Amino acid sequence: MARRKPRDEDAPPTLRDRLAYGILATLLAGLLLLPYRSRVRLGGWLSARVGSPLFRIPALIRQNLTRSLPDLSEHEIGRLVHEVSDNTGRTMVELASGRDFLAQAAKARVTGAGLDAVLAAHAAGRPVILVSGHFGSYDVPRAHLASRGIQVGGIYQPPLNPLIHDRYRRLISVFGSPVFPRGRRGTGGLVKHLKSGGMAGMLVDWHLKQGAELRFFGRPALTALSAAELALKYDCLVVPVYGLRREDGLSFDLVVEDPIPHTTPEAMTQALNDSLEAMVRRHPGQWFWGQRRWKSDDQRLAREAAG
Repeated sequence: MARRKPRDEDAPPTLRDRLAYGILATLLAGLLLLPYRSRVRLGGWLSARVGSPLFRIPALIRQNLTRSLPDLSEHEIGRLVHEVSDNTGRTMVELASGRDFLAQAAKARVTGAGLDAVLAAHAAGRPVILVSGHFGSYDVPRAHLASRGIQVGGIYQPPLNPLIHDRYRRLISVFGSPVFPRGRRGTGGLVKHLKSGGMAGMLVDWHLKQGAELRFFGRPALTALSAAELALKYDCLVVPVYGLRREDGLSFDLVVEDPIPHTTPEAMTQALNDSLEAMVRRHPGQWFWGQRRWKSDDQRLAREAAG
């Protein structure tokens, strides 16, 4: 499927935008009529049985699993394709559930050794960057800290559809604010937030064309250095955090690891990649394998295969 070209941020919504938003809004409205537990489970089922196959995501999940975890059996790959798709759907419904999800995240069991350092930095007015990936339910850290009275801002990838963008921004603002879109405009706001001693959440596992070529699962993966660069420039504490879904599929562990020592942007970001990789290896069904994390390397392999 051809990717839509980026457009001006201020461009009005097109007919296609309005139709897509109408379908999405209707689906979410129906799901939100259900009790929280039922809607999250149904969101996972719909993603695994309908949404993921419709957009041909299982093939990409299989490709990424095969190249990154080559010892998996065909049975294990099939099981993980289902788990990944189910987790993705659950996460999307959770993000749309606002206060219901906030209440669920508030009950997360905190594990790891890093929470005391985060709270101490916040109390001292030192900026903090919480770094995660598309793993588990990735807004659990912000939502849990919001329940403790700590606002954690965020930087996010804006949807191309401006109507969906506006709604998405409102939804994630429930879990912490302010929130900033990726890009020059958002980065400026994020810098001001950090300079004032604020706390922000970022995801490290986007493919970034202008990123540094680091390693993830032993493969080259273009990765943004921005979290580490901001940390070095503004003396931010950098802490890997994860919203780990528990076996019941509804509750969570909030994993807060030790802060990343300040060294160089490349070394710090590789440490973040390594932290995420270790978490994914322990819980492979909870990472969003249906993304093009290794896009440049996949293109290289395709060229080599073509001769």
